[in-house]
Amino acid sequence: MADSGRESLKTVSFTKVEGVGVLTLMRADALNAFTTEMLAELRQVLDAIAHNKEVRVLIVTGQGRAFSAGQDLKEHVNTGGAASIGSHLEHHYNPVLDRFYHLDQPTIAAVNGVAAGAGMSLALAADFRIAAESARFVQAFVHVGLVPDSGSTYLLPQLVGLSRALELSLLGEAVSASDALRYGLVNRVVPDADLMEEARALAARLAAGPPVAMGLIKRGLHRGPERGFREALEYEAWLQAVAARTADHEEGVHAFLEKRRPKFQGR
Repeated sequence: MADSGRESLKTVSFTKVEGVGVLTLMRADALNAFTTEMLAELRQVLDAIAHNKEVRVLIVTGQGRAFSAGQDLKEHVNTGGAASIGSHLEHHYNPVLDRFYHLDQPTIAAVNGVAAGAGMSLALAADFRIAAESARFVQAFVHVGLVPDSGSTYLLPQLVGLSRALELSLLGEAVSASDALRYGLVNRVVPDADLMEEARALAARLAAGPPVAMGLIKRGLHRGPERGFREALEYEAWLQAVAARTADHEEGVHAFLEKRRPKFQGR
């Protein structure tokens, strides 16, 4: 993408060296939580990458101590997002995840810290996941009375099986990098200081491969199960719209912001 496009980015950054693109989430002070602006910029960059043959491989990572904490709940509350969360998913999250998942270029998530909620979904949508030893994975949706979205209901069972996916989603417990490796959530775990070096080494190996063939390999392997991916994104948006209208979701968000345990009432 053009330099002018990069200069206009505020919440993400994109660099390219020798065919390897690095897309970095740049809201470190908010644990790289997603805002509408960030999602728009992610879509802008991913759309450009999809049409840029000079980008042979894409690494996605986060600035600071987190990969991404998921949706920025402060923006969610301030914009009165509960009533329209299904529409928000359809118009902002789903296009980003759909584009990222279907890129012809191989993708690597270099998970440098917590990956929670939609942040975990973004990591799951990558072809490879390399986790720093300090990384944690959390299906955090249940803690605010919501449903896994951004592709998680589709991707998580494929990676870890239905039983483990239910465990992670219904309990919402943090998964360590070592357990993530054992569950099949990540391809490898490396010391924190070696994360980007390992990611770049894998990217260089992939970048040396045949781009057209690798793109076709991805399409071939996606063909069977992927018929359910777009349907899963649409169904998630509907489920989330239902969950977002509950009092439990409102209570979950307030409890999160007030740093207390939520008191769910089942309504």
